[in-house]
Amino acid sequence: MARTAVSGRLAWRVAYLAEIRQETATARTLVFDAPGWPGHLAGQHVDVRLTAADGYTAQRSYSLAAPSDGDRLELTIQRVPGGEVSEHLTGPYAVGDPVEIRGPIGGWFVWRPTDPAPVLLVAGGSGVVPLMAMIRARRAAGSRALFRLVYSARTPADLFYADELRKPYAGLDVTYVYTRELPDGAAGIPRRLSVATLNTASWPTDFGPTSFVCGPTAFVETVADALLALGHSPHSIRTERFGPSRD
Repeated sequence: MARTAVSGRLAWRVAYLAEIRQETATARTLVFDAPGWPGHLAGQHVDVRLTAADGYTAQRSYSLAAPSDGDRLELTIQRVPGGEVSEHLTGPYAVGDPVEIRGPIGGWFVWRPTDPAPVLLVAGGSGVVPLMAMIRARRAAGSRALFRLVYSARTPADLFYADELRKPYAGLDVTYVYTRELPDGAAGIPRRLSVATLNTASWPTDFGPTSFVCGPTAFVETVADALLALGHSPHSIRTERFGPSRD
């Protein structure tokens, strides 16, 4: 039975685009109806495959942006110039169009509402997507686990889920770091995420927090090293990274 479950989870299934939400000038959230979807955990991802009329296929992995909700699932896609999949999904792809999806995938970089430990989320750019799924899962489950999000973006216009994160969430603190442009009227200068910021925004190590870090490879490695330097246990730091590619 276990073998059947794994086989079914990794089989390709057809999903249909049901809704589009624009997040930034270059990113959109796509809501799919995926009949027979087995459910997923916050932090997992899926493979998405497109097939052209001549049979050519291209696929890409994307993190799930929301907790499990029946046959519905959400992905937030950042358009990458020259990206075969991302340029289609953020361009001509329209409500009602099909796509093939395989998953859910991943079992380490996940958060479960039954875990009461404090959580530190550190996002670099579009790395906020699986972390937002955790924030939403916490809210949906009524969890009392304390969350802190440190979100590094180039400019305020590059923030995903900006309106939603501005709403008050009991037990969620958000710290923003802007690397190229600050919000209007903000003091200081643009800067990269520093050890000092992490020291202020993270939980004391004696609280036994779990840290989830997601973003470009160099960002994730820098943050993980900083958390280790601050005394966090290697076993408490979970990372998900993406490197440069055509898509």
